[in-house]
Amino acid sequence: MATIFTKIIQGAIPSYKVAEDERFFAFLDIAPLAAGHTLVVPKFAPDGEADYIFDLDDETLSAMMVFAKRVAGRIREVTGCARVAVVVLGLEVPHVHIHLIPIDSESDVDFRRPRLSLSPSEFEALVGRLAF
Repeated sequence: MATIFTKIIQGAIPSYKVAEDERFFAFLDIAPLAAGHTLVVPKFAPDGEADYIFDLDDETLSAMMVFAKRVAGRIREVTGCARVAVVVLGLEVPHVHIHLIPIDSESDVDFRRPRLSLSPSEFEALVGRLAF
């Protein structure tokens, strides 16, 4: 059964796409810790998905990090944050994914904090500045 992330990649579920290439897809988290919180996911063949990042082959893992680096650079440029945190939890959706979170302090990456509630127009404005 396809994960919610596969359905987003396929366009069956709408998303706020930040970047995409033939292998990876980046989109805004709809329950972000900070404005610009983005998820990076690999695209998979229709017959398979992976849910643990270290199950990826070395080449895919390396390429995913290079793609994430480009997205993180854009996030930092647009948000003016001190850093972009890279977080891999991987338990909430069984599809490999990386959280890219703009931060100014380490406490900004506390997933126990309340999430932002952005309106569709706020998401649209944000993705309009981030997308490339």
